[in-house]
Amino acid sequence: MILFLSLFLLINIFLSPLLALDFFYNSFNATANGTDLILINDAKIDSNVVRLTNDSNQFSFGRVVYPTKLTMRPTTTTLSSFSTSFVFSVLPKIASSPGFGLAFFLSNSTSPPGALASQYFGLFTDATVPLVAPLLAVEFDTGQNPEFNDPDGNHIGIDLNNIESIKTQTAGYYNSSGDFVAVNMRNGLNVHAWVDFDGENFEINVTVVPAGVARPSRPTLSYRDPVIANYVSSEMFVGFSASKTTWVETQRVLAWSLSDTGVARDINTTFLPVFLPESSSKSLSAGSISGIVIGCLGFAIVCAAGCYWFCRKYYKWGDQEDDEIEDWELQYWPHRFSYEELKQATDGFSRDQLLGQGGFGRVYRGSLANNTEIAVKCVNHDSKQGLREFMAEISSMGRLQHKNLVQMRGWCRKGNELLLVYDNMPNGSLNTWIFDNPKKLLGWQKRRQILSDVAEGLNYLHHGWDQVVVHRDIKSSNVLLDSDMRGRLGDFGLAKLYQHGEVPNTTKVVGTLGYLAPELATMAAPTPASDVYSFGVVVLEVACGRRPIALAAVAEEEVVLVDWVRELYGRGRVVEAGDERIKGEYEGEEMEMVLNLGLACCHPDPMTRPTMKDLVAILLGEQLAPVPQ
Repeated sequence: MILFLSLFLLINIFLSPLLALDFFYNSFNATANGTDLILINDAKIDSNVVRLTNDSNQFSFGRVVYPTKLTMRPTTTTLSSFSTSFVFSVLPKIASSPGFGLAFFLSNSTSPPGALASQYFGLFTDATVPLVAPLLAVEFDTGQNPEFNDPDGNHIGIDLNNIESIKTQTAGYYNSSGDFVAVNMRNGLNVHAWVDFDGENFEINVTVVPAGVARPSRPTLSYRDPVIANYVSSEMFVGFSASKTTWVETQRVLAWSLSDTGVARDINTTFLPVFLPESSSKSLSAGSISGIVIGCLGFAIVCAAGCYWFCRKYYKWGDQEDDEIEDWELQYWPHRFSYEELKQATDGFSRDQLLGQGGFGRVYRGSLANNTEIAVKCVNHDSKQGLREFMAEISSMGRLQHKNLVQMRGWCRKGNELLLVYDNMPNGSLNTWIFDNPKKLLGWQKRRQILSDVAEGLNYLHHGWDQVVVHRDIKSSNVLLDSDMRGRLGDFGLAKLYQHGEVPNTTKVVGTLGYLAPELATMAAPTPASDVYSFGVVVLEVACGRRPIALAAVAEEEVVLVDWVRELYGRGRVVEAGDERIKGEYEGEEMEMVLNLGLACCHPDPMTRPTMKDLVAILLGEQLAPVPQ
């Protein structure tokens, strides 16, 4: 009996990877088909469908994974094939907000290493050159990121362990006449998709149609290349993943079938639920809806004409240049707010709502009608041409999305005043937690975490986007803290953009005294190295609990923080610069490492300073800190 059981177990161990994988979900529940799906992070079963993200969370990601791995390499030289079919729905709360979409993926892990939550479908890292790893995805992307060469905001892509697709195609299908018919994947209507993986020919075919349309003979997107084999391991999990940031976009999977022995079983889409915007009506017939729409439209036109005539006659409405939208403004992203909307949100730009004021503008706290907390920054320009150039840069920066950057929500123009709308950071700025006598002194571990957060955000600006973004005003007051006390770099009002490998244009010196790199005195062109210097000053501020320039306790003369720490380093006493108020919270070696890192960043020679890539690796413990020179 024991011999029999042992033999049985051995057979199962060696043959189980070769067993066929074939499953079918026409709806979902906690134990669909008797097998629990793996639900990760915010993914959940809701009304017999899988919801991948949580609308109430500002940053959210979720994955649903089939628990049994798919055999992808029966031998070391061959790849197997499979076919899968599924129905999904993507519904934004605001149609004009940035889109995110979802991805079907294969990975040798349910949690791909380095994956960023709330970005990149919750699958990929933001490393400029990702390591070749067993991760392959088909993205159904409802947003356009030009930095990743997205063709539009409604496309399909093949992703080989990289958020930048190796091949893309606008969502749609080829009908029987050979004409391409576009498919909107972001209106809540159900989309039926097929993914066929032909291992023998190293080929992936993807097809999408509106639910209810028969499968076309020609796929929407085909990709064929032996390089696919580099991203496939012997066994891989299969599933779906999605992520989102500030804007609400509900991603759902309604049905799913897969087979590695033939064509995936057909999905009957007739009785699947349809998720439409709240304002949409499902109970009225098409004729009734048409009649109501036509009647309401006619009534609205009459009312609008009457209101326009009345306001034009009695209030000279329309004659004020401030309320006009010029043609050039229509090209800019993100969302444009009305001036009245922001005025109401800030209680008429009340002094009670004033968060701060500087040379570049005033910042007000506000609350939108949906109770979203915002910060509104008012910037003045003396000419419309200057305002237009500034808007071009702001629109580019509005597309920056990283967990360690303060997210821009939109903008508004009134005359020559530009109002920039950001997410409000409830815990204010870093400087209020480390200088003087704060209500609650920030501890050492939180300080270390915030430095790592800012370094990751700055690394994204310098190396992780299609353009180089030089911030030019990095300081502790521009490091903002979210509800979890995580650091986010904000205030891009002085930032400059240029192409990778391009020499930046000379411009006037801007920034804050005490944070400016010394080379800017003779060469005004901003560079990533000048940002590194400013970051080094912030590192020293955080470690020492001192401002960059302060009055000496005895003689009334200015003490420059960088020079003071450098002097202590020269005497072999650099650890003495550490903040005495939290002395028991850190080890001497750790404090020494952080102070040395700050001094290395503040080296007078910009070519000697570390890059932000180096700094992220050092702060995460993946690389040794440099020795100051």
